[in-house]
Amino acid sequence: MNSDHEDHRPVSLRKRDSPMGGKQLEREIKTGRIMIAMYCRRHHGGREICEDCRKLADYAAQRVRRCPFGANKPACGKCKIHCFKPQMGLQMRNVMRFAGPKMMSRHPILAIRHLLVQRKPAPDL
Repeated sequence: MNSDHEDHRPVSLRKRDSPMGGKQLEREIKTGRIMIAMYCRRHHGGREICEDCRKLADYAAQRVRRCPFGANKPACGKCKIHCFKPQMGLQMRNVMRFAGPKMMSRHPILAIRHLLVQRKPAPDL
């Protein structure tokens, strides 16, 4: 039997066939959006996320979804490929420096999962 047919789940439910690369990528996008919102509220005021931060969140989500590693995606800081434009990467690093330490008290499960992903080595291409 062909290895593609050994998995009896419908094609749409197989992790490797998922257009998003699975739950890990969606969780990373969610974590990024939360961190950007925390940063925006503190640095830009207001209850709603500002236009610049919304653009950063959308850009980051797009880059995560298009990652060539898919579900095996390493933490962006450890990655050998740098997909972010330099200015967007700098903005995201500033967000992470500010919001990262606060994540443990506000969103502990997401923070721990994010830390676990950071420990994983970056795969080769």
